[in-house]
Amino acid sequence: MLTIYGVYRSRASRNYWLAGELGLPFVSVPIVQARRIDDPQAADAPINTQSPEFLAVNPTGLIPCIDDGGFVMTESLAINLYLARKHGGPLAGQTVTEEAEMLQWTMWAATEVEPHAVKIILALDTRASETEQGRLTIRAAAKALKKCFKRFDQHLAATGHVVGNRFTVADLNVAEVFRYAMSQPELFDAAPNVKAWLDACQSRPAFKAMMATRLTELE
Repeated sequence: MLTIYGVYRSRASRNYWLAGELGLPFVSVPIVQARRIDDPQAADAPINTQSPEFLAVNPTGLIPCIDDGGFVMTESLAINLYLARKHGGPLAGQTVTEEAEMLQWTMWAATEVEPHAVKIILALDTRASETEQGRLTIRAAAKALKKCFKRFDQHLAATGHVVGNRFTVADLNVAEVFRYAMSQPELFDAAPNVKAWLDACQSRPAFKAMMATRLTELE
């Protein structure tokens, strides 16, 4: 049985979405980020990323983390590549080349897109966006993302998918990174293929189910 450690309001959302796409049964252990708790060490604190019982599973103290029949793994995007490869089907790479392309685009999203998109999310979550410095941070991040959006828009022009001509784990991984930039509609307006692709990804039943559960959690 697959166990996913992490609340839905975290990068664990990526793993919950994929589990839904693959139809995998799983156990969810809602580990909360310690930064969201006033005193994560308090006796009545919910289990969190600093709790000894979680650190026994993942000493890095980061979510998400999975335990797949005794195999423990971290890093949300890598977890998804592993689960898709293990369980196969149309979401997985069908050739070595497709697997390489899935890894390439996943790494691109993680290294070129996510660092800037996360700055936007953090500025909004902490209400720093209400300050001049926060607005400057968002503006700079959005400017840096324009190049990424342009490149990805051109890539999607041919088939509307990240790899091949179908929805795969690569679409899911990249879509979850681009979701962080959704508060900046001008980026999507300038990249209509990206906008249409993300809308299609988020129209999938498994994504909607994941988001419905996510919205039940406290912010």
